[in-house]
Amino acid sequence: MNPHQSSAVTIRDVAQAAGVHVSTVSRALNPDKRGLISTEVLRAVEEAAQRLGYRPNRAASALRTGRTQTIGVLLPDITNPVFPPILQGIEASAAARGYFVFVANVADHVLAQPIVERMLAQRVDGLVMAIATRDDPLVDFISKAGMHAVLVNRADESGRLPAVVSDDRLAMKLAVDHLVATGHRRIGHLAGPQSVPTGVARRQGVEQALRDRGLEMACVAECEGYTREAGAAAMRKLLDENERPDAVVCCNDLVALGAYDVLRERRIEVPRDISITGHNDMPLVDMVNPPLTTIRLPHRELGWRAAEMLFDEIDGKALSASTVVLRPELVVRESTRRP
Repeated sequence: MNPHQSSAVTIRDVAQAAGVHVSTVSRALNPDKRGLISTEVLRAVEEAAQRLGYRPNRAASALRTGRTQTIGVLLPDITNPVFPPILQGIEASAAARGYFVFVANVADHVLAQPIVERMLAQRVDGLVMAIATRDDPLVDFISKAGMHAVLVNRADESGRLPAVVSDDRLAMKLAVDHLVATGHRRIGHLAGPQSVPTGVARRQGVEQALRDRGLEMACVAECEGYTREAGAAAMRKLLDENERPDAVVCCNDLVALGAYDVLRERRIEVPRDISITGHNDMPLVDMVNPPLTTIRLPHRELGWRAAEMLFDEIDGKALSASTVVLRPELVVRESTRRP
């Protein structure tokens, strides 16, 4: 068949070619109902659909069912190595249900609401968002619009939307406990932006872990973002305005790499002169010099669980806006040692 004619192929044509009823084809091509069809009939329908070049009419299906079989995903920085595995987890869950994923890179939070409005206009069935800020007005907008949405990697502090996150406070406790056990007492922190929940929770985690050990934070500098450049700027500020600490807990791995840059400039050796820890265990941090001690997170599972929660919301199975917290683990490498 001429590929230009494929749009004219209907479900009735597929049914006639496969020798089955139209309703059988409808069930066979529906991921939620294909389990009701025998393997033999399923194969016959799929072969006929492929041979004829049949493409499901998503618009007609959406009008009939009220669903478009699409979800939107909003990420704050697609260049950050944390987010691709989260997206992989979301896409794996979506693919298993026959859903398509629209991804938006929200580089500036001001753009978030217009992007969500555009996705509303596209009639996506729900959203997975990794962009929540503290007291985020976007959460109000989504709630009022009646959209199904789940947060990932960052939780809404008000608990209005369900979320899947890693335990930020435990992550920082693991890093601090490791440094204290290694003999460090003057411990500083390169903190994440205090406008986002992860920045606040990780800073609180460092402070609490130190208090539990009878110590105080030696010094702290806030990063403007979770980037290498922001980490370098914060490390310069920390060194210029304070007595040099024995060790620094960094809010993420990119920030730790920025700290490495500044320490190299100033001929301060890691870990001989100062120990450094990161957070995320992003790809290749085991290849830097020295390999980075960091916190490993189940990023792909974060994405998969968030999507599963969203589909429960869409199917009306979710009971309440719950927060799922996944456990981080410490990975000790060569950027930490006894002072």
